[in-house]
Amino acid sequence: METPDFYLRVSIPRQCLDVLRDGRVERTYPVSTAKNGPGEKRGSECTPRGWHKVRAKIGGGLPSGAVLVGRRPTGQVYGPELEAQYPLRDWILTRILWLGGLEPGRNRYGEVDTAWRFIYIHGSPGHGVPGQPASHGCIRMKNADILELYDRIPVGVRVLISEQP
Repeated sequence: METPDFYLRVSIPRQCLDVLRDGRVERTYPVSTAKNGPGEKRGSECTPRGWHKVRAKIGGGLPSGAVLVGRRPTGQVYGPELEAQYPLRDWILTRILWLGGLEPGRNRYGEVDTAWRFIYIHGSPGHGVPGQPASHGCIRMKNADILELYDRIPVGVRVLISEQP
């Protein structure tokens, strides 16, 4: 697939997301990908590889730390009280960039479809981005970082998820 002039690149080994324009890295953010490693199969809780696009941006206008469930705001804002109440919850906070695969048979359609697996780039509490793989398949970012990224990119921007450093 042709490399676009403006795209996002997630490096699984480096645990970072780069914003690239005209072949240059404009910004790098720390992320956390799947604890189970890379993989595309539904139910694997792995981070899918290859070319994707941001198919939807969700959460515009919500406060930082807003709790989202099923891509909808609950009206709650994450804090120590909620963390204590739900200590094992995989928090989806602040904003969601819902990914859709672009490579039929690899990350699109059937048992490997990224969108049908509900794979997102999303906000997380600071401890949810530990600098190592820890998610259930999604790409977690710190809340301040997802806020900044959300405002920088349009729906449709391409995202390459790679095992290359």
